[in-house]
Amino acid sequence: MATIKSLNKWANAHTYYPLDLLRLALGVFLFIKGVDFMSNQAQMAEVIKPFENMPGGMLILHYIVPAHFVGGFLIVVGLLTRWAVLAQLPILIGAVLVNFLGIMNPTNLILALSALAICVFFLFYGSGKHSMDYYLKMQK
Repeated sequence: MATIKSLNKWANAHTYYPLDLLRLALGVFLFIKGVDFMSNQAQMAEVIKPFENMPGGMLILHYIVPAHFVGGFLIVVGLLTRWAVLAQLPILIGAVLVNFLGIMNPTNLILALSALAICVFFLFYGSGKHSMDYYLKMQK
């Protein structure tokens, strides 16, 4: 825990606008993917086809869209960023696995891997200095 706190202090002292823009872009990307999955149910059914025979297959369908909506919004504003990113990790790991279990689509694989890498980065980095987390922490 002390390591995380020291990394967080370093990150807050050395924050940069490009990292904040990257966080915003990740949040907008996840929110748009949630809208896309919700508006195109046939695509969503095709994506989760490799997982439909697993126990809880329908639960996956009902978890992805709200997690992308809420998580994307929280990441954009920088509120509870680590928790929002943690909720995205199973979805993104599943998105990578879908490419190996189902039909391989290199574009989707690259998008899923890059989103996963960025989420892992923000899991450790946090939301940064220009976020609601930082603003609320400074109010105390």
